Amino acid sequence: MENAIAVKFDRVCQILEQHQRDPHKLIPILQEIQEEYQYLPEEIMTFVSTALGLSTSQVYGVATFYSHFTLSPKGKYVVKVCDGTACHVKKSTSLIDAIAEELGLSSSGKTTEDLLFTLETVACLGACGLAPAIVINEQVYGHMTPESTVQLIKEIKAKEAQI
Repeated sequence: MENAIAVKFDRVCQILEQHQRDPHKLIPILQEIQEEYQYLPEEIMTFVSTALGLSTSQVYGVATFYSHFTLSPKGKYVVKVCDGTACHVKKSTSLIDAIAEELGLSSSGKTTEDLLFTLETVACLGACGLAPAIVINEQVYGHMTPESTVQLIKEIKAKEAQI
């Protein structure tokens, strides 16, 4: 466990050095950290604040202001379901319900315990002509039904079981 923490901070130090520990580069620093760890762990944000000479509240303020950043771990597969007007009219909420049921997610949980899937609802994917649409790790799927969505999730699970 200690070795994993040391490796985590070692990579953060590399990211900080690449940005010359410049507090004006906080956003790109946080972006790289999130890209590396899939989220912004609390202990790393505290470390970054100290390393950049910023208050912890300044770092948290930036991390919580921008919706791109997340403070909790996300799954390997981030499933974004559009609930914009076009998708909502075509019953995107039924996709959300089907995915949550297939993954065993409660109303409060967005990420599976094995960190394989995270379910998110977004206001618009910009794919109105494909409504209802979902995105899984940047791959867009259109004209989805609850059945086709669950089938897609099952295919990903089967692929992951082989790895």
